[in-house]
Amino acid sequence: MWPAEGRLLISLIGFWSIAGLFILGSASWWVATREMGDGAYYIKRQLIWMTASWSLLLFAISTSIRRWLKLAGPGLILGCLLVAFTLIAGTTVNGASRWLIVGPLQIQPSELVKPFVILQAANLFAHWKRIGADQKFFWLGTFVCLLLLILKQPNLSTAALTGILIWLIGLAAGVRLMPLIGTVLGGGFIGTWSILSNEYQKLRVISFLDPWKDAQGNGYQLIQSLLAIGSGGWLGQGYGLSTQKLQYLPIQSTDFIYAVFAEEFGFVGSLMLLIFLFLIAFLGIRIAFRCRNNQSKLVAIGCSTMLVGQAIMHIAVASGAMPTTGLPLPIVSYGGNSLISSLLIAGLLVRCSLESTGLLGNRPIKRTRA
Repeated sequence: MWPAEGRLLISLIGFWSIAGLFILGSASWWVATREMGDGAYYIKRQLIWMTASWSLLLFAISTSIRRWLKLAGPGLILGCLLVAFTLIAGTTVNGASRWLIVGPLQIQPSELVKPFVILQAANLFAHWKRIGADQKFFWLGTFVCLLLLILKQPNLSTAALTGILIWLIGLAAGVRLMPLIGTVLGGGFIGTWSILSNEYQKLRVISFLDPWKDAQGNGYQLIQSLLAIGSGGWLGQGYGLSTQKLQYLPIQSTDFIYAVFAEEFGFVGSLMLLIFLFLIAFLGIRIAFRCRNNQSKLVAIGCSTMLVGQAIMHIAVASGAMPTTGLPLPIVSYGGNSLISSLLIAGLLVRCSLESTGLLGNRPIKRTRA
């Protein structure tokens, strides 16, 4: 009963998850040994999150998109409240308050809210021409509030990615061009204001333009990343043989894990990664075209955009094509919040594929014994 796109997509997500564990294991082993006394420290914790995330992915596949869409509004509002709470009682790391500590867990609401942003944007724009102005203003205001709260943390990269995602879903839904152009101008103004208002963001932009001007300061991170990528050559140094991860490259297990990958697998490996992302995007587009209603189409577009778009932005940051920002590589970088969010989004995309056949309708999949 599974369509070809669904079978291939779930296989690719499985491969992505396994490959991500191997890449993380290589990137984190040295630092984990030095700092934690256990080279497998990060990979063990990631395995726990991977198990929980795949359980959530399977739950997403077995639940109809209609049910998920009903949860979208409350989930988005709860996400806004949690992001706002990080500004009051959040844990500050590197000048940013993005995490809430709940017992042994670190919760990052700006990551966990992403699936609900996709779902509620699909809810809103699929009925754009039929709903009243009050509903439009309420949900658009909620989106703006969320973006401003994320900017206040500050987290410019996540705010920009989320804003672009909402904009693209609106474009795919057929919203008129003039409001979309106005939104771009407004977003550009707010982003510029955020950079000028936050000294560390301003320094990151300056160091991005000329990292060698302050090679031991603000430009150090990007220079080490570029050295790692350049050292990979055509075929790479080999799995586990990166030298930049030996405490030269900062944040090598999260925001700059692509640099370790590029050093170990080289230009050929990086090209294969881009082809892999292109294949995910292609499948996402095919699934969207085959969906039987506008809401599911927009959910599929949003899910594929988030997975592939965030990966491309991560690669762009590590390779110096974008200013240095804290953006993990989906399903690869260390962190439970990003993993849960990414695999839930992947599960929603697979569910869209299953419902596109018309055999399931909006009913959940019934589990039967073999």
